[in-house]
Amino acid sequence: MPITKSVKKSLKVSQRRRQENRRQEIALKKAIKTVTPKTLPKTISLIDKAAKTHLIHKNKAARLKSKLTIRLALGEPRREKIGQPQKVKTQNEKLKTSTKSIKEIPKSTSKKK
Repeated sequence: MPITKSVKKSLKVSQRRRQENRRQEIALKKAIKTVTPKTLPKTISLIDKAAKTHLIHKNKAARLKSKLTIRLALGEPRREKIGQPQKVKTQNEKLKTSTKSIKEIPKSTSKKK
């Protein structure tokens, strides 16, 4: 238990800040999960405020806003995680679809001197 007056005051301030941060964090998570085209501006505002008060990092805020706008623009349903990776073609699959088979390429008849 705090003994000095300044430590007692510091304890009160830290508890008050913790409650405010927790409230803001819960509201942000709920807004991200239930985002719709109508609520997108309000959600982006909440993300910006969370970044401004250092609740989340500014790069995370930018990443969240980008993912939300892309998801809503494509009309995709909500996934469990916003940053869930999409299936990407491997290098071999890209080569198979983009190159001609060896049989289709004509062989050169001229000889090098």
